[in-house]
Amino acid sequence: MSKKSKKNQSNIIVVNKKARHDYFITQTFEAGLSLQGWEVKSLRDSKVQIKESYVILKNDELFLIGAHISPLKTASDHVKADPLRTRKLLLNRLEINRIKGRITQKNETAVALKLYWKNQKVKIEIGIAKGKKLYDKRQDIKTRDWQINKQRALKNNNR
Repeated sequence: MSKKSKKNQSNIIVVNKKARHDYFITQTFEAGLSLQGWEVKSLRDSKVQIKESYVILKNDELFLIGAHISPLKTASDHVKADPLRTRKLLLNRLEINRIKGRITQKNETAVALKLYWKNQKVKIEIGIAKGKKLYDKRQDIKTRDWQINKQRALKNNNR
């Protein structure tokens, strides 16, 4: 494989677009993910969904709940594959304390934003989020449509 084609490959496995639509993301953190072997193989085939996933705090540790990693058909039979199992997030103590303070005191939540490869390891980007109201969502849609129409108009004027 040439260097050129390797650079064009994306290291992003999956992005949670719904999170940015439903929440105001105030801060993001990068965490490692504790996985089993069959889960890593499924991630290489992008058989994962994090749309409904969120992060909880239990015993001063963070866990990912609701991420669905579908097992491959070629997975071994002696391993019981649970696609919705709780997965531990790997962060240092300072980051855990920051997240703990935000989600307990400020009435915010932590959601999964993106799953990606970094140096042959799976990383997850989690965001500290506050829920949007319906009128906030409408305003976002309105500004996005305005930006698209503005770009279209500028493109047509340059012709």
